[in-house]
Amino acid sequence: MYVEWLRDYCMKFPGATEEIQWEDHLLFKVGGKIFVIAAMDNAAENIMSLKSDPEEFDELVENEGIVPAPYLAKSKWIAVKKNCRLKPAELKALIKTSYELVYDKLPKKIKQSISV
Repeated sequence: MYVEWLRDYCMKFPGATEEIQWEDHLLFKVGGKIFVIAAMDNAAENIMSLKSDPEEFDELVENEGIVPAPYLAKSKWIAVKKNCRLKPAELKALIKTSYELVYDKLPKKIKQSISV
C-alpha cells in the first residue's frame, strides 16, 4: 500500500513528524507545519495533497491526475488523484519540494532546532 512507502520516504526528512488528523488522514509535518496530507481511506479520490512551487502550480495541474487541492489551492497546493500517472521518482521530487517550501518558511529558531 502506498501509505507505507510514503511514510518511509517522508520520515527520512530532517525534523519530519507524522500524525493522524480528521479521522482518516495521515499528515507529515516539519516544525509543526504540514508538507503532505495523505488519505488513508482507499475510497478517497485524492490520495495525497502537497505544497507545490508556485511557479510550477499551473503546469502541474495540467497533468492528468493532478488537480488544485480542495481548500488549499490558493496557497498553491496540489492534490494527487488515484489515476495519476506520475512515476515514483517524479512524486518523490514533488514531496521533496513540498518539504523544502514548508521548511524554508519556518522561523529561524525552529530551523535551528532541526538538524538538516
